[in-house]
Amino acid sequence: MNILILGSGGREHTFAWKIAQSPLCTNLFVAPGNSGTYKIATNVNISVTDFNAIKKLALEKQIDMVVVGPEDPLVLGIHDFFLNDEALKHIAVIGPQMKAAQLEGSKEFAKEFLIRHHIPTAAYKSFTKETVEEGYVFLETLNPPYVLKADGLAAGKGVVILKDLNDAKAELKSMLVDAKFGKASTKVVIEEFLDGIELSCFVLTDGKNYKILPTAKDYKRIGEGDTGLNTGGMGAVSPVPFATDEFLDKIEEQIVKPTINGFKKDNLPYVGFVFIGLIKVGDDPKVIEYNVRMGDPETEVVLPRLKNDFVEILLAMANGTLDKINIDIDERAATTIMLVSGGYPEAYEKGKEITGMDTVKDSIVFHAGANLKDGKVVTSGGRVMAITSYGKTYGEAIKKTYQNIEKLHFDKMYYRKDIGFDL
Repeated sequence: MNILILGSGGREHTFAWKIAQSPLCTNLFVAPGNSGTYKIATNVNISVTDFNAIKKLALEKQIDMVVVGPEDPLVLGIHDFFLNDEALKHIAVIGPQMKAAQLEGSKEFAKEFLIRHHIPTAAYKSFTKETVEEGYVFLETLNPPYVLKADGLAAGKGVVILKDLNDAKAELKSMLVDAKFGKASTKVVIEEFLDGIELSCFVLTDGKNYKILPTAKDYKRIGEGDTGLNTGGMGAVSPVPFATDEFLDKIEEQIVKPTINGFKKDNLPYVGFVFIGLIKVGDDPKVIEYNVRMGDPETEVVLPRLKNDFVEILLAMANGTLDKINIDIDERAATTIMLVSGGYPEAYEKGKEITGMDTVKDSIVFHAGANLKDGKVVTSGGRVMAITSYGKTYGEAIKKTYQNIEKLHFDKMYYRKDIGFDL
């Protein structure tokens, strides 16, 4: 099979690393890819939202399957684009159609889906510029802290949690009236705050059947002790030690099953990954949000624990035969830690040469915001690389990762030194 992966981050390098191991994969292309995918696939410099250029590439390279990494092309309808084109509709696309991708594209759509299918989640209301005054009144009915979410896609930065009521009112005005997040915050969802510990659940579905991948926990804040600004993720561990068998059963019965059944009832065409952001409140799971793709950096700890041929699984998803697959998971723990550019998630410099990669032993280096320039690997984004290791325990895996990080260098390199310590 000829396979095309869309995206350029650590998640896509992990996909490529796993897909390249399959005897079913003949030729592998990544658009646009990065310095990591360059070694194992053919990078093609095309934007993930340039559907016409993707079509041209798919026909030219006789692509059999497209695996969509990020959310933007899904929310914009890449799957529908393929289905509605005579020349493309035979190509399998892994990722939900536009209607179902609204689960990530609109916080309000997702909340309405959760409530409709009786899936445990936080109480909420949504507001627009015209109803901002009602939003102030609703905030007054809640106990702090206050959770405000831009309805649309805001590159992982559209959620604000504030302790002070006046600050929350000012933030609501900033989002709705001053368009802080542009179009993403023309509508804002205000939620009750859920107090607990977060984790991520990843589900594969062919629209009828589902399989659950290992759980993971990621670390969103830039600073140690979970302080500072939100990022795209600073590290992750899998499995999650506090997710007991009993708790995992609750996730499946109360959340996964009603979600997949909800797709069928609401006629939401869904072939792909469902990434459910959860919080454990007391002994019960509640849904914080849905994402319609794999998480990053969670992919860098979840996929390395999957022993199956990944292409076989993707084919079963595309063919509606996922029930025939048995998921085989590596018993070892996996951890990953992100190396980021100095200044991230705010302004940072690019083009810094990265050295020491050839000295890493017993860890996997997944490239994210890194690219090739004049034969050298240089930084090209905020989150630069994810260093993943296995261990009998996550503690052992973390130790291995930190030992290897010491061999890597680029100017102003930063990483959190406390990943997994809270567990």
